Amino acid sequence: MAEKGKEAEFEGRLREAEARAAALEERMADASLASRPAELAAAGRELAALRPLIAAGSGWREAQRGIAEARDLLRDGDPQVQALAREEIGALTARLGGLEGELRALLAPRDASDARAAVLEIRAGTGGDEAALFAADLFRMYGRYAESRGWKIEPLSEHATSGGGFKEVIAILRGPGVFGQLKHERGVHRVQRVPETESQGRIHTSTVTVAIMPEADEVDIATPPGDLQVDVFRASGPGGQSVNTTDSAVRITHRPTGLVVTCQDEKSQHKNKAKAMKVLRARLLQEETERRNRERADLRRTQVGSGERSEKIRTYNFPQNRVTDHRAGITLHKLDRVIAGDLAQLLEAVTAWQLREQGAP
Repeated sequence: MAEKGKEAEFEGRLREAEARAAALEERMADASLASRPAELAAAGRELAALRPLIAAGSGWREAQRGIAEARDLLRDGDPQVQALAREEIGALTARLGGLEGELRALLAPRDASDARAAVLEIRAGTGGDEAALFAADLFRMYGRYAESRGWKIEPLSEHATSGGGFKEVIAILRGPGVFGQLKHERGVHRVQRVPETESQGRIHTSTVTVAIMPEADEVDIATPPGDLQVDVFRASGPGGQSVNTTDSAVRITHRPTGLVVTCQDEKSQHKNKAKAMKVLRARLLQEETERRNRERADLRRTQVGSGERSEKIRTYNFPQNRVTDHRAGITLHKLDRVIAGDLAQLLEAVTAWQLREQGAP
């Protein structure tokens, strides 16, 4: 886009973000929202996702103002003042370029889950023991990167091998925007190196699959009155005989799912209704949890493929100290640093590739 058009685009989007952040802050300050924790958490996530954009926008505006002020100083007749102004313009222009790149990334179409924590699943693919060892290497790599970012790591499950590797390891990484930063790591990672047990010095190729998924909220079961059909009737005992003289039994039908719960244990209609609602919510929670688990399994299968050597997003070549991301088209000759957790350059390159794929400015 042209320079003026780009500035207008950035400014317009920044104002939208600032207005939305102000509205969210006002909403979160409403005491009534405390009784709706799911809504409060969603508002908090959205606000957290907006803050990096607002901070980058503030720096961008400040750099623009600084350049304009330095250009005014160029009209000063003092050569020393002019020299200082040119130096300031050079430094601020470089800073502005970096901030514009950051703004493009932050303004790109975003996944609604980007602000969430991430569930990291690493599984050994083709290659036997060597694949399991590399799975452990990748887990340590992501762990070190997470530590450098101040994220928290919560291990969920590990299936270790006798040789010190992992057939499978799963953890949650918590921090601001973790899923958005790591989501493009999902796929097949290929390693080329000489195993310690290889006496002939031959290079072996193995694969590891990585899945990155947003952490799901605790399932919040909403049961609006319009979704419920409540019928009351007289409780009956064995053989169909009536045991109550009042309509105290309650049958609740959840219209969206067709689930039906009946309770007639209590003599009080209100108590029976309260018990029936507890049972209904428990059943709805179970159904929702099972649905999410099925979706998560389907998403993981879509992400990681079959683990065959030909399905790869990245190759780690140890003999050449080289790592190549095949999507971003970037090769770095510092594999030792990458495997030690220095992922920033790779992640930035993959993010830039994704922006190009999305047609971002």
